[in-house]
Amino acid sequence: MSIPRILIIAGSDSGGGAGIQADIRTVTMLGGHAMTAITAITAQNTLGVTAIHPVPVETVLAQIDAVTSDIGVDAVKIGMIGSARIADAVAERLEALDCPIVFDPVMIATSGAPLADDATVAAFERLMALASVVTPNRPELQALGGRAAVLRFGCHLADKGGHGEGDEIVDRLYAPKDRLVMEVSAERIHTTDTHGTGCTFATALATGLGAGLGIGDAFVQAVRFVRLAIVNAPGLGEGHGPIGHALGMVPFDVIDDEDDDDA
Repeated sequence: MSIPRILIIAGSDSGGGAGIQADIRTVTMLGGHAMTAITAITAQNTLGVTAIHPVPVETVLAQIDAVTSDIGVDAVKIGMIGSARIADAVAERLEALDCPIVFDPVMIATSGAPLADDATVAAFERLMALASVVTPNRPELQALGGRAAVLRFGCHLADKGGHGEGDEIVDRLYAPKDRLVMEVSAERIHTTDTHGTGCTFATALATGLGAGLGIGDAFVQAVRFVRLAIVNAPGLGEGHGPIGHALGMVPFDVIDDEDDDDA
């Protein structure tokens, strides 16, 4: 029995709510094998980020080379990238891979702390050009220039509704040339325990793609997984608490319309 091999290129979250820690839990809960290339070490908790230390470019590349040369990769998730130099180097390495790539252009933590400087954001273009799907939140999408600016790179776009207004959240998946692939809506869950939702969504999407799901089915599964994790948040910390990934196995299947939820 094969298991989807998911390479996560992202930063570490000492509080365990987002980043590599949330990514590993997501891949594991969805039945995949998580591999990592850590781009930055952060000191953070539910209240905010207090320190960021980028990992040297050579070490990031060494991590990628170690797993791709031996274990193999069925899908890649890119999260916090650390620096413009790392973004360029990672893009060059990933050009040789033939698998789905999900790029979550992390710029700001849930607490509001900046996680990418202007040079790093400018370097995101190379990664968007490689990505199968880009998954920004609404503020990040605006910073990237909007939907048309992202779709011009030939990728799909997950337009997530969590930062929108109102009691209903609508998540949309767009294909290149601004074609709406699908739309999933659900009632908003009013909570501050949302730390790690973006990381979790992108990783769940990558895991579905790595397991062989079509992009629409992988999108719906990722939406459902994040909503379940929000409902099961453990209530930790004094700020934006982590979501709860310990849900039991979620199978790779198509979600019925009545179960469609938000991210």
